[in-house]
Amino acid sequence: MNKIFKNPQDFVIRSGQYGFTKGALYLTNLTAFYGGTTSWVSEGRAVEDVYLDSRKAFDTVSHKILTGKLKKCGLEESSARWIENWLNGRAQRVVIRGTESSGRPVTSGVPQG
Repeated sequence: MNKIFKNPQDFVIRSGQYGFTKGALYLTNLTAFYGGTTSWVSEGRAVEDVYLDSRKAFDTVSHKILTGKLKKCGLEESSARWIENWLNGRAQRVVIRGTESSGRPVTSGVPQG
């Protein structure tokens, strides 16, 4: 099993999942986030969040530079490692009319699919 996810329920898509979910818009996510956060602040609870929109954020930045900056900004080590593991070790290839190129490492951009 993956080092990050220790329980099978970690793989379940929860009601708070908005990315890649039909009918769930970023605005719905933002509204839910704002409502929850303001509620916690009103209760006097400490609130700390990292909110990432990866749609265009990683298109040109180097994975190494990105993960280095996240660590320097104080992102928790396990979260930084999760992002690093998600980005590292990927390759891409091109197929044109059945002819494939060799795989090349992907060093920037967001994994799709």
